[in-house]
Amino acid sequence: MSDNTIEAVEATIAELKPGMKSVNITFKVMNTSDERSVDSRKTGETYRVVDAQVGDSTGIILMPIWNETIETIKVGETYTLTNGYTGLFKGNLRLQLGKFGSIASAEAPIDEVNSEVDMSAEDHGSRQR
Repeated sequence: MSDNTIEAVEATIAELKPGMKSVNITFKVMNTSDERSVDSRKTGETYRVVDAQVGDSTGIILMPIWNETIETIKVGETYTLTNGYTGLFKGNLRLQLGKFGSIASAEAPIDEVNSEVDMSAEDHGSRQR
């Protein structure tokens, strides 16, 4: 028995909370921000990022999409995120792909998205300060 094994969590967007790991979730890409560059404080490397607003029948959330993954994501398409996680950025919840996660086209499209429940709009507070 290994302590490193985290059981995958099948979730909807409305069920997401800060600090969740190994999240499997299906969502539709509603829109994306303009691409911007971010410089790593550790390595000095420059990375590309867009913020995608993704949703399902329970709500919407922001998800940063990095580097070469940007070209694989299309607005209006439905994807399944495997082994993602949630985090906070400036006190707001974000769905994260991370280096161990993967995104693939979903088997079935999502037609209805509940944009009334915005999980990224809720301020979860920043405990760093």
